[in-house]
Amino acid sequence: MTATTQAGGADGKSDAARVASPALNARVIVPVGAAHFLSHYLIYLLPPILPLLKADFAVGYTELGLIMTVFNLASGLTHVPMGFLVDRLGALRLLLIGVALSSLTYVGMGVFASYTAMLFLAAIAGVANSVYHPADYALLSASVPARRMGRAFSLHTFAGFAGGAAAPLVMAYVSLQWGWRLGLMLTGFVGLAVWLLLVVNRRYLQHSAPAPQKTSQKTSEQSQPAAAASGEAGRKVQKSGIALLLSAPILMCFLFFVMLSMSQGGLSTFAVAAFVSIQDVSLQQSQMALTMFLVGSAVGVLLGGYIADHTRHHEWVAVAGFLTTAVVVFLVGNVMLSAGWVIAAMALAGLNFGAIMPSRDMLVRAVTPEGSMGKVFGFVSTGLNLGGAITPVFFGWLMDQGEPRLLFWFAPAFMVLATLTVLAARFSQPKATAALKA
Repeated sequence: MTATTQAGGADGKSDAARVASPALNARVIVPVGAAHFLSHYLIYLLPPILPLLKADFAVGYTELGLIMTVFNLASGLTHVPMGFLVDRLGALRLLLIGVALSSLTYVGMGVFASYTAMLFLAAIAGVANSVYHPADYALLSASVPARRMGRAFSLHTFAGFAGGAAAPLVMAYVSLQWGWRLGLMLTGFVGLAVWLLLVVNRRYLQHSAPAPQKTSQKTSEQSQPAAAASGEAGRKVQKSGIALLLSAPILMCFLFFVMLSMSQGGLSTFAVAAFVSIQDVSLQQSQMALTMFLVGSAVGVLLGGYIADHTRHHEWVAVAGFLTTAVVVFLVGNVMLSAGWVIAAMALAGLNFGAIMPSRDMLVRAVTPEGSMGKVFGFVSTGLNLGGAITPVFFGWLMDQGEPRLLFWFAPAFMVLATLTVLAARFSQPKATAALKA
Protein backbone atom coordinates (compact mmCIF):
# COMPACT_ATOMS: atom_id res chain seq x y z
CA MET A 1 0.00 0.00 0.00
CA THR A 2 1.38 3.36 -0.92
CA ALA A 3 1.44 6.40 1.27
CA THR A 4 -1.15 8.15 -0.86
CA THR A 5 -3.70 5.49 0.00
CA GLN A 6 -2.78 5.08 3.62
CA ALA A 7 -4.11 8.37 4.83
CA GLY A 8 -7.31 10.15 3.99
CA GLY A 9 -8.19 13.75 4.35
CA ALA A 10 -10.68 15.26 6.72
CA ASP A 11 -13.10 15.68 3.81
CA GLY A 12 -13.25 11.92 3.33
CA LYS A 13 -11.27 11.90 0.10
CA SER A 14 -8.20 9.78 -0.35
CA ASP A 15 -4.82 11.46 -0.57
CA ALA A 16 -4.58 10.25 -4.18
CA ALA A 17 -7.69 12.26 -5.02
CA ARG A 18 -6.59 15.28 -3.01
CA VAL A 19 -3.11 15.55 -4.52
CA ALA A 20 -4.62 15.49 -8.01
CA SER A 21 -5.41 19.16 -7.47
CA PRO A 22 -2.66 21.48 -8.78
CA ALA A 23 -3.11 23.67 -5.70
CA LEU A 24 -2.45 20.72 -3.40
CA ASN A 25 0.44 19.56 -5.58
CA ALA A 26 1.96 22.94 -4.84
CA ARG A 27 1.71 22.22 -1.10
CA VAL A 28 4.08 19.32 -1.79
CA ILE A 29 6.37 20.75 -4.47
CA VAL A 30 6.95 24.16 -2.87
CA PRO A 31 8.28 23.00 0.53
CA VAL A 32 10.27 20.12 -0.96
CA GLY A 33 11.61 22.49 -3.61
CA ALA A 34 12.52 24.98 -0.89
CA ALA A 35 14.60 22.30 0.82
CA HIS A 36 16.38 21.63 -2.48
CA PHE A 37 16.90 25.39 -2.90
CA LEU A 38 18.62 25.45 0.49
CA SER A 39 20.78 22.42 -0.33
CA HIS A 40 22.23 24.04 -3.47
CA TYR A 41 22.41 27.47 -1.87
CA LEU A 42 24.69 26.05 0.80
CA ILE A 43 26.83 24.13 -1.67
CA TYR A 44 27.50 27.26 -3.73
CA LEU A 45 28.27 29.63 -0.87
CA LEU A 46 32.02 28.91 -0.85
CA PRO A 47 33.09 28.82 -4.55
CA PRO A 48 32.47 32.57 -5.20
CA ILE A 49 34.66 33.56 -2.24
CA LEU A 50 37.58 31.18 -2.79
CA PRO A 51 39.94 34.02 -3.82
CA LEU A 52 39.01 35.80 -0.57
CA LEU A 53 39.51 32.66 1.52
CA LYS A 54 42.87 32.07 -0.17
CA ALA A 55 44.05 35.49 0.93
CA ASP A 56 42.59 35.33 4.46
CA PHE A 57 43.74 31.79 5.26
CA ALA A 58 47.08 32.03 3.38
CA VAL A 59 46.55 28.65 1.68
CA GLY A 60 46.52 27.44 -1.93
CA TYR A 61 43.62 26.36 -4.07
CA THR A 62 44.56 22.73 -3.46
CA GLU A 63 43.91 23.19 0.26
CA LEU A 64 40.65 25.00 -0.47
CA GLY A 65 39.64 22.19 -2.81
CA LEU A 66 40.17 19.83 0.12
CA ILE A 67 37.24 21.51 1.90
CA MET A 68 34.98 20.49 -0.98
CA THR A 69 36.49 17.02 -1.01
CA VAL A 70 35.80 16.50 2.71
CA PHE A 71 32.21 17.67 2.21
CA ASN A 72 31.65 15.31 -0.69
CA LEU A 73 33.33 12.33 0.96
CA ALA A 74 31.19 12.73 4.08
CA SER A 75 28.06 13.10 1.98
CA GLY A 76 28.97 10.23 -0.32
CA LEU A 77 29.65 7.80 2.52
CA THR A 78 26.30 8.53 4.15
CA HIS A 79 23.99 8.83 1.13
CA VAL A 80 23.20 5.13 0.83
CA PRO A 81 22.61 4.54 4.58
CA MET A 82 20.47 7.67 4.59
CA GLY A 83 18.46 6.33 1.66
CA PHE A 84 17.70 3.13 3.57
CA LEU A 85 16.74 5.19 6.63
CA VAL A 86 14.40 7.32 4.53
CA ASP A 87 12.60 4.21 3.23
CA ARG A 88 12.46 2.77 6.74
CA LEU A 89 11.71 5.76 8.98
CA GLY A 90 10.00 8.18 6.63
CA ALA A 91 11.38 11.09 4.64
CA LEU A 92 9.96 14.14 6.39
CA ARG A 93 11.47 13.68 9.85
CA LEU A 94 14.93 13.11 8.39
CA LEU A 95 14.58 16.07 6.06
CA LEU A 96 13.73 18.37 8.96
CA ILE A 97 16.85 17.22 10.81
CA GLY A 98 18.98 17.68 7.70
CA VAL A 99 17.73 21.22 7.07
CA ALA A 100 18.48 22.29 10.63
CA LEU A 101 21.91 20.68 10.84
CA SER A 102 23.19 21.81 7.45
CA SER A 103 22.12 25.41 8.10
CA LEU A 104 23.85 25.51 11.48
CA THR A 105 27.14 24.19 10.06
CA TYR A 106 27.45 27.06 7.58
CA VAL A 107 26.57 29.55 10.28
CA GLY A 108 29.43 27.98 12.24
CA MET A 109 31.81 28.50 9.32
CA GLY A 110 31.07 32.20 9.45
CA VAL A 111 31.37 32.37 13.24
CA PHE A 112 34.63 30.45 13.63
CA ALA A 113 36.11 31.52 10.25
CA SER A 114 39.29 29.44 10.14
CA TYR A 115 40.59 26.86 7.69
CA THR A 116 40.64 24.06 10.28
CA ALA A 117 37.09 24.86 11.43
CA MET A 118 35.87 24.81 7.83
CA LEU A 119 37.35 21.35 7.25
CA PHE A 120 35.62 19.99 10.36
CA LEU A 121 32.30 21.67 9.64
CA ALA A 122 32.43 20.61 5.98
CA ALA A 123 32.32 16.98 7.15
CA ILE A 124 29.21 17.65 9.25
CA ALA A 125 27.62 19.58 6.40
CA GLY A 126 28.28 16.63 4.08
CA VAL A 127 26.44 14.22 6.37
CA ALA A 128 23.50 16.62 6.62
CA ASN A 129 23.48 17.08 2.84
CA SER A 130 23.03 13.34 2.30
CA VAL A 131 19.43 13.64 3.50
CA TYR A 132 18.15 15.91 0.74
CA HIS A 133 18.06 13.78 -2.40
CA PRO A 134 16.65 10.52 -0.97
CA ALA A 135 14.10 12.37 1.17
CA ASP A 136 13.04 14.84 -1.54
CA TYR A 137 12.52 12.25 -4.26
CA ALA A 138 10.73 9.86 -1.90
CA LEU A 139 8.30 12.63 -0.91
CA LEU A 140 7.66 13.70 -4.50
CA SER A 141 7.17 10.15 -5.78
CA ALA A 142 4.72 9.32 -3.00
CA SER A 143 2.76 12.57 -3.11
CA VAL A 144 2.54 13.70 -6.75
CA PRO A 145 0.50 11.95 -9.50
CA ALA A 146 2.57 10.13 -12.11
CA ARG A 147 1.24 12.26 -14.98
CA ARG A 148 2.82 15.35 -13.38
CA MET A 149 6.02 13.68 -12.19
CA GLY A 150 8.28 15.08 -14.93
CA ARG A 151 7.23 18.64 -14.17
CA ALA A 152 7.44 18.00 -10.43
CA PHE A 153 11.01 16.78 -10.84
CA SER A 154 11.82 19.77 -13.06
CA LEU A 155 10.43 22.26 -10.53
CA HIS A 156 12.34 20.50 -7.76
CA THR A 157 15.57 20.67 -9.75
CA PHE A 158 14.80 24.26 -10.77
CA ALA A 159 14.59 25.19 -7.10
CA GLY A 160 18.00 23.63 -6.52
CA PHE A 161 19.58 25.52 -9.37
CA ALA A 162 17.86 28.71 -8.23
CA GLY A 163 19.50 28.22 -4.84
CA GLY A 164 22.85 27.75 -6.53
CA ALA A 165 22.30 30.87 -8.60
CA ALA A 166 21.29 32.94 -5.58
CA ALA A 167 24.36 32.02 -3.53
CA PRO A 168 27.00 33.78 -5.70
CA LEU A 169 24.83 36.90 -5.89
CA VAL A 170 24.35 37.01 -2.14
CA MET A 171 28.00 36.28 -1.38
CA ALA A 172 29.27 38.77 -3.97
CA TYR A 173 27.15 41.58 -2.51
CA VAL A 174 27.50 40.76 1.19
CA SER A 175 31.24 40.05 1.02
CA LEU A 176 31.76 43.36 -0.77
CA GLN A 177 29.68 45.30 1.76
CA TRP A 178 30.30 43.54 5.10
CA GLY A 179 32.61 40.56 4.48
CA TRP A 180 32.18 36.90 3.60
CA ARG A 181 31.76 35.84 7.24
CA LEU A 182 28.42 37.61 7.50
CA GLY A 183 27.33 36.07 4.22
CA LEU A 184 27.80 32.61 5.72
CA MET A 185 26.07 33.52 8.96
CA LEU A 186 22.96 34.76 7.10
CA THR A 187 22.37 31.11 6.19
CA GLY A 188 20.62 30.63 9.51
CA PHE A 189 17.68 32.79 8.45
CA VAL A 190 17.31 30.96 5.12
CA GLY A 191 17.41 27.57 6.84
CA LEU A 192 14.85 28.61 9.46
CA ALA A 193 12.42 29.77 6.77
CA VAL A 194 12.71 26.45 4.92
CA TRP A 195 12.32 24.42 8.11
CA LEU A 196 9.13 26.29 9.04
CA LEU A 197 7.73 25.83 5.52
CA LEU A 198 8.19 22.06 5.81
CA VAL A 199 6.53 21.97 9.23
CA VAL A 200 3.53 24.03 8.09
CA ASN A 201 2.94 21.71 5.11
CA ARG A 202 3.79 18.43 6.83
CA ARG A 203 0.28 16.95 6.40
CA TYR A 204 0.68 17.09 2.60
CA LEU A 205 4.14 15.50 2.58
CA GLN A 206 3.25 11.83 2.45
CA HIS A 207 5.78 9.02 2.37
CA SER A 208 5.26 5.40 3.30
CA ALA A 209 7.22 4.26 6.33
CA PRO A 210 6.59 1.15 8.40
CA ALA A 211 4.31 1.89 11.31
CA PRO A 212 5.53 0.62 14.70
CA GLN A 213 3.69 -2.51 15.79
CA LYS A 214 2.21 -2.48 19.29
CA THR A 215 1.72 -5.80 21.04
CA SER A 216 0.30 -6.50 24.46
CA GLN A 217 1.97 -8.71 27.02
CA LYS A 218 -0.91 -11.14 26.68
CA THR A 219 -0.15 -11.85 23.05
CA SER A 220 3.61 -11.46 23.19
CA GLU A 221 4.31 -15.20 23.14
CA GLN A 222 1.98 -15.66 20.18
CA SER A 223 3.71 -12.84 18.35
CA GLN A 224 7.22 -14.24 18.72
CA PRO A 225 7.02 -16.51 15.62
CA ALA A 226 5.59 -13.60 13.65
CA ALA A 227 8.40 -11.36 14.87
CA ALA A 228 10.97 -13.94 13.79
CA ALA A 229 9.31 -14.20 10.39
CA SER A 230 9.25 -10.43 10.17
CA GLY A 231 12.96 -10.25 10.96
CA GLU A 232 13.72 -12.84 8.29
CA ALA A 233 11.60 -10.91 5.82
CA GLY A 234 13.48 -7.74 6.74
CA ARG A 235 16.79 -9.40 6.03
CA LYS A 236 15.51 -10.61 2.65
CA VAL A 237 14.30 -7.11 1.82
CA GLN A 238 17.72 -5.71 2.73
CA LYS A 239 19.44 -8.26 0.51
CA SER A 240 17.06 -7.55 -2.37
CA GLY A 241 17.71 -3.83 -1.88
CA ILE A 242 21.46 -4.35 -2.23
CA ALA A 243 20.89 -6.51 -5.33
CA LEU A 244 18.78 -3.72 -6.80
CA LEU A 245 21.54 -1.17 -6.26
CA LEU A 246 24.05 -3.47 -7.96
CA SER A 247 21.85 -4.10 -11.01
CA ALA A 248 23.20 -2.87 -14.36
CA PRO A 249 20.83 0.07 -14.98
CA ILE A 250 21.24 1.45 -11.45
CA LEU A 251 25.04 1.16 -11.67
CA MET A 252 25.00 2.98 -15.01
CA CYS A 253 22.87 5.73 -13.46
CA PHE A 254 25.39 5.92 -10.63
CA LEU A 255 28.26 6.37 -13.10
CA PHE A 256 26.22 8.97 -14.96
CA PHE A 257 25.90 10.95 -11.73
CA VAL A 258 29.67 10.64 -11.18
CA MET A 259 30.42 12.08 -14.63
CA LEU A 260 27.75 14.74 -14.14
CA SER A 261 29.39 15.87 -10.92
CA MET A 262 32.91 15.78 -12.33
CA SER A 263 31.89 17.89 -15.32
CA GLN A 264 30.00 20.46 -13.26
CA GLY A 265 32.17 20.40 -10.14
CA GLY A 266 35.26 21.93 -11.68
CA LEU A 267 33.23 24.68 -13.34
CA SER A 268 31.17 25.61 -10.31
CA THR A 269 34.15 25.57 -7.94
CA PHE A 270 36.93 27.20 -9.97
CA ALA A 271 35.33 28.96 -12.95
CA VAL A 272 35.36 32.29 -11.10
CA ALA A 273 39.08 32.08 -10.32
CA ALA A 274 39.88 30.65 -13.78
CA PHE A 275 38.14 33.44 -15.68
CA VAL A 276 40.06 36.06 -13.71
CA SER A 277 43.29 34.35 -14.84
CA ILE A 278 42.57 33.59 -18.51
CA GLN A 279 40.04 36.23 -19.58
CA ASP A 280 40.12 40.00 -19.30
CA VAL A 281 37.40 40.13 -16.63
CA SER A 282 37.13 41.31 -13.02
CA LEU A 283 36.22 39.18 -10.01
CA GLN A 284 32.68 40.60 -10.03
CA GLN A 285 32.28 39.84 -13.75
CA SER A 286 33.56 36.29 -13.18
CA GLN A 287 31.06 35.84 -10.36
CA MET A 288 28.34 37.05 -12.73
CA ALA A 289 29.44 34.48 -15.33
CA LEU A 290 29.04 31.69 -12.77
CA THR A 291 25.72 33.15 -11.68
CA MET A 292 24.45 33.19 -15.27
CA PHE A 293 25.54 29.59 -15.74
CA LEU A 294 23.42 28.67 -12.73
CA VAL A 295 20.53 30.91 -13.77
CA GLY A 296 20.65 29.41 -17.26
CA SER A 297 20.63 25.96 -15.68
CA ALA A 298 17.54 26.84 -13.67
CA VAL A 299 15.69 28.08 -16.75
CA GLY A 300 16.83 25.02 -18.69
CA VAL A 301 15.39 22.77 -15.99
CA LEU A 302 11.91 24.21 -16.58
CA LEU A 303 12.24 23.57 -20.29
CA GLY A 304 13.58 20.11 -19.55
CA GLY A 305 10.56 19.29 -17.38
CA TYR A 306 8.20 19.97 -20.28
CA ILE A 307 10.39 17.84 -22.57
CA ALA A 308 10.55 15.01 -20.02
CA ASP A 309 6.74 14.79 -19.82
CA HIS A 310 6.44 14.67 -23.62
CA THR A 311 9.06 12.09 -24.56
CA ARG A 312 10.09 8.60 -23.60
CA HIS A 313 13.59 9.02 -25.03
CA HIS A 314 15.14 10.71 -22.02
CA GLU A 315 18.58 9.37 -22.88
CA TRP A 316 18.75 11.37 -26.13
CA VAL A 317 17.73 14.55 -24.32
CA ALA A 318 20.68 14.03 -21.98
CA VAL A 319 23.10 13.22 -24.81
CA ALA A 320 22.14 16.29 -26.86
CA GLY A 321 22.34 18.58 -23.82
CA PHE A 322 25.72 17.29 -22.70
CA LEU A 323 27.37 17.49 -26.12
CA THR A 324 26.15 21.04 -26.70
CA THR A 325 27.33 22.12 -23.24
CA ALA A 326 30.72 20.48 -23.80
CA VAL A 327 31.32 22.48 -26.98
CA VAL A 328 30.34 25.81 -25.39
CA VAL A 329 32.43 25.22 -22.25
CA PHE A 330 35.48 24.27 -24.30
CA LEU A 331 35.21 27.43 -26.40
CA VAL A 332 34.62 29.81 -23.48
CA GLY A 333 37.85 28.66 -21.86
CA ASN A 334 40.03 28.52 -24.96
CA VAL A 335 39.00 31.57 -26.98
CA MET A 336 39.74 35.07 -25.74
CA LEU A 337 36.40 36.78 -25.09
CA SER A 338 35.13 39.99 -23.56
CA ALA A 339 33.25 39.88 -20.27
CA GLY A 340 29.88 40.13 -22.03
CA TRP A 341 30.60 37.15 -24.27
CA VAL A 342 31.92 35.07 -21.36
CA ILE A 343 28.71 35.75 -19.40
CA ALA A 344 26.51 34.99 -22.43
CA ALA A 345 28.37 31.77 -23.22
CA MET A 346 28.06 30.54 -19.64
CA ALA A 347 24.33 31.31 -19.69
CA LEU A 348 23.96 29.22 -22.86
CA ALA A 349 25.98 26.36 -21.37
CA GLY A 350 23.82 26.46 -18.26
CA LEU A 351 20.60 26.41 -20.30
CA ASN A 352 21.62 23.20 -22.07
CA PHE A 353 23.01 21.67 -18.91
CA GLY A 354 19.82 22.34 -16.95
CA ALA A 355 17.58 20.84 -19.64
CA ILE A 356 19.21 17.47 -18.92
CA MET A 357 18.17 17.27 -15.28
CA PRO A 358 14.49 16.21 -15.41
CA SER A 359 15.29 13.52 -17.97
CA ARG A 360 18.10 12.38 -15.68
CA ASP A 361 15.62 11.93 -12.83
CA MET A 362 13.06 10.21 -15.06
CA LEU A 363 15.74 7.75 -16.20
CA VAL A 364 16.44 6.81 -12.59
CA ARG A 365 12.74 6.60 -11.68
CA ALA A 366 12.06 4.33 -14.67
CA VAL A 367 14.34 1.60 -13.27
CA THR A 368 13.31 1.99 -9.61
CA PRO A 369 10.70 -0.35 -8.09
CA GLU A 370 7.96 1.12 -5.93
CA GLY A 371 9.05 1.70 -2.34
CA SER A 372 12.74 1.94 -3.25
CA MET A 373 13.04 5.59 -4.26
CA GLY A 374 14.93 6.54 -1.11
CA LYS A 375 17.64 3.92 -1.39
CA VAL A 376 18.04 4.21 -5.17
CA PHE A 377 18.27 7.99 -5.24
CA GLY A 378 20.48 7.82 -2.17
CA PHE A 379 22.81 5.45 -4.01
CA VAL A 380 22.97 7.23 -7.36
CA SER A 381 23.31 10.60 -5.61
CA THR A 382 26.45 9.19 -4.03
CA GLY A 383 27.88 9.49 -7.51
CA LEU A 384 27.53 13.26 -7.24
CA ASN A 385 29.58 13.19 -4.07
CA LEU A 386 32.19 10.83 -5.47
CA GLY A 387 32.70 13.12 -8.44
CA GLY A 388 32.64 16.10 -6.13
CA ALA A 389 35.32 14.55 -3.93
CA ILE A 390 37.66 13.87 -6.86
CA THR A 391 37.44 17.06 -8.88
CA PRO A 392 38.07 19.93 -6.40
CA VAL A 393 41.54 18.83 -5.36
CA PHE A 394 42.44 17.86 -8.93
CA PHE A 395 41.26 21.14 -10.43
CA GLY A 396 42.71 23.07 -7.51
CA TRP A 397 46.08 21.48 -8.26
CA LEU A 398 45.75 22.53 -11.92
CA MET A 399 45.04 26.09 -10.78
CA ASP A 400 48.08 26.11 -8.49
CA GLN A 401 50.23 24.84 -11.39
CA GLY A 402 49.17 27.84 -13.46
CA GLU A 403 47.01 25.78 -15.84
CA PRO A 404 43.47 27.21 -15.47
CA ARG A 405 42.68 26.55 -19.16
CA LEU A 406 42.80 22.80 -18.52
CA LEU A 407 39.62 23.24 -16.50
CA PHE A 408 37.90 23.85 -19.84
CA TRP A 409 39.43 20.72 -21.36
CA PHE A 410 38.63 18.24 -18.62
CA ALA A 411 35.08 19.43 -17.87
CA PRO A 412 33.93 18.87 -21.49
CA ALA A 413 35.73 15.51 -21.54
CA PHE A 414 33.71 14.37 -18.52
CA MET A 415 30.53 15.51 -20.27
CA VAL A 416 31.34 13.31 -23.26
CA LEU A 417 31.93 10.36 -20.93
CA ALA A 418 28.58 11.08 -19.28
CA THR A 419 26.81 10.58 -22.61
CA LEU A 420 28.28 7.07 -22.80
CA THR A 421 26.95 6.15 -19.36
CA VAL A 422 23.49 7.49 -20.28
CA LEU A 423 23.35 5.28 -23.37
CA ALA A 424 24.65 2.30 -21.39
CA ALA A 425 21.91 2.82 -18.79
CA ARG A 426 19.28 3.01 -21.51
CA PHE A 427 20.36 -0.11 -23.37
CA SER A 428 20.79 -2.16 -20.18
CA GLN A 429 17.40 -1.11 -18.83
CA PRO A 430 14.86 -3.43 -20.50
CA LYS A 431 16.52 -6.72 -19.58
CA ALA A 432 17.39 -5.65 -16.02
CA THR A 433 13.95 -4.14 -15.41
CA ALA A 434 12.24 -7.32 -16.56
CA ALA A 435 14.39 -9.34 -14.18
CA LEU A 436 13.55 -7.09 -11.25
CA LYS A 437 9.81 -7.34 -11.95
CA ALA A 438 9.91 -11.12 -12.30
